Amino acid sequence: MSVTRWLGFLGVVSVISGLVHYYVWLRLFKQPHWSEETTKIAGWFCVAMALSVPLGPAFMRIFPNRLGTLLTNMVFGWMGLIFIMFAGLVFSELVRLVCSGWLSRRISDLEEPSRRTFLARGIAKAVIMAGIPVSGYALWEGLRPVRYKALNIQLDRCAEALSGFSIVQLTDIHIGPMLGKNFLEQLVDKINKIKPDIVAITGDMVDGSVSELGATIAILKQLKPRYGVFFVTGNHEYYSGAAEWVTYIDSLGIKVLRNERVRITHNGAALDIAGIDDWSAHEFAAGHKADLPKAMAGRDPNIPVVLLAHQPRAVIEAAKLGVDLQLSGHTHGGQIFPFNFLVHLQQPYVSGWHRHGSTQIYVSNGTGFWGPPMRLGIPAELTHITLFPKSLDLDKT
Repeated sequence: MSVTRWLGFLGVVSVISGLVHYYVWLRLFKQPHWSEETTKIAGWFCVAMALSVPLGPAFMRIFPNRLGTLLTNMVFGWMGLIFIMFAGLVFSELVRLVCSGWLSRRISDLEEPSRRTFLARGIAKAVIMAGIPVSGYALWEGLRPVRYKALNIQLDRCAEALSGFSIVQLTDIHIGPMLGKNFLEQLVDKINKIKPDIVAITGDMVDGSVSELGATIAILKQLKPRYGVFFVTGNHEYYSGAAEWVTYIDSLGIKVLRNERVRITHNGAALDIAGIDDWSAHEFAAGHKADLPKAMAGRDPNIPVVLLAHQPRAVIEAAKLGVDLQLSGHTHGGQIFPFNFLVHLQQPYVSGWHRHGSTQIYVSNGTGFWGPPMRLGIPAELTHITLFPKSLDLDKT
């Protein structure tokens, strides 16, 4: 990423962080008219934390390992808490708007300034009392073992010989400051017990350089699927040195699909596995870009194609080019409710199975997390997809 682009990104994040922190401080401290000292301390704390948010990912490189990890984790944890508080306050605005008449009658004996203070304090107390335990639950959900999710998908062009072909999808693992060796070893152990035909890793595997995380990622060599492991880049690989990662991942025996397609023969029937660079790759690295027409060039139209594409929005072009099934991630399913509604502004699909024209798409909630070690209503998943022909009645199998 160029210096100009990086500074622009930091600028946008800083403005958003500042506005969110100011709103939370205003509604939780300023408007309720707590003591002047409490309001001032809270204000300076919010200023410090607002500034820490855009700098958080850099702490790992600025400070020594343990201190950097501690500070990064603290900032990421705060990001989750402040978002949940922010969401609670926005919800309280809607409640107050709907119930304004009823609330006015209930506290009509108070003078107007006292009425506003009474209501502001009530809302502040409610948001804090609800926000802290909700954040605790989200932290527990984010750090608990990844859930196994099984999914059967029927493809129109799937031959009977391919019935039962299985794919384990990993995506958005985000090995880095908070998820490391133990987490990846547990994933590998679970996958090997499933015994899939292939493992598909749909991007955002790392948050760090090869020199920092290469030894940890080498654990993936222990995966033993029948036909191999396939990988496509996500946007975070481009923040971490995509060219080096592509070379290193390939050295582990994992096939990196860069706008290309490979054919697998299973029980005498063929299945194409295609993969493209991340949608935003061209913005970060020369020679990298998503090129689905290149990956699909010269294909046999009678053979089904499974596309690995990090971002769901690739499905628009995939449907035009005859892809049968697209596997994606990137969205984390929103990770913390209600952030999933905002993700819809950028991506056509956020979570789960959908049909886009003749193409089916599955968007995983992700296997790890990014930023806050939290998940709220959107659990992480280890996705086990089994393919069947359209003609098969699954209810009778």
